[in-house]
Amino acid sequence: MIEVKNVVKIFDGFRALDGLSFHVPQGAIYGLVGPNGAGKSTVIRHLTGIYRQDEGQVLVDGAPVYENPAVKGRIAYIPDEIFFFPQAGIRDMMRFYKGVCPRFSTERFEKLREAFALDEKIPMRRLSKGMQKQAGFWLAMSMCPDILILDEPVDGLDPVMRRQVWSIILQDTAEQGTTVLVSSHNLRELEDVCAHVGILSNGKLLLERSLSDLQDNMVKVQLALPDGKVLPDGLEILHQSGQGRLKTLILRGTAEENTNKLATAEPLFMDVVPLSLEEIFIYELGGEHYAVKDIVL
Repeated sequence: MIEVKNVVKIFDGFRALDGLSFHVPQGAIYGLVGPNGAGKSTVIRHLTGIYRQDEGQVLVDGAPVYENPAVKGRIAYIPDEIFFFPQAGIRDMMRFYKGVCPRFSTERFEKLREAFALDEKIPMRRLSKGMQKQAGFWLAMSMCPDILILDEPVDGLDPVMRRQVWSIILQDTAEQGTTVLVSSHNLRELEDVCAHVGILSNGKLLLERSLSDLQDNMVKVQLALPDGKVLPDGLEILHQSGQGRLKTLILRGTAEENTNKLATAEPLFMDVVPLSLEEIFIYELGGEHYAVKDIVL
């Protein structure tokens, strides 16, 4: 569905994107994560046709996005800051969207009113940020997009509305085959909804895998070794902490292969703990000098 191939974007000599490639399958929810300055916003501006790449290709079903109205008409984008005209209410913006988006569905707009329950006549500038974000979702989902691109999508929403929004997105993905790319720092929330994850660093893709593969290929092990015993050779240790006998290890590889190796040290205690997406993110970037530092104060 979405293909980014060897994309380079340079601003004043700085390579914001440096040969970036990734693929988002049809009907998938894909989480694009990375530290501040990694290039996530630049990627999104290419996917929405705002920027033209200096090198490489940005494609939807094999067709370029930039200056291609037919492709852009299939995409809805919900940015962190919602666009609206200064005096416009939600219904005014609905008329605007309907005029420029041939796929906009008035019927769907009316059905979604119950989910958002906002006053359509109040100027959007008078709404809170969270209410503006709700209005943005209401309008974007009424466009019936094939592709939905989200930048910090639920920032500012209360827990009930977060669940409501994700429920609508997941329903569209399941029933309509909508493809979703979401960039967010809320990794706990992405963990619940994303099937695929790409980790971006310094304008390049550090890795791209299904979330289940990521979680299967890295483990956290807590163990206590007898006096005189040391950790066996052959472990790929990404992080180690602990005092005395009790150690916590973050290891590359499956739980089975790592526990089999550790068993040779005859631990007094050993337990495997599942890793969250946030922990995977931190320790995958550890080699990029991004791991959490232990600082003695």
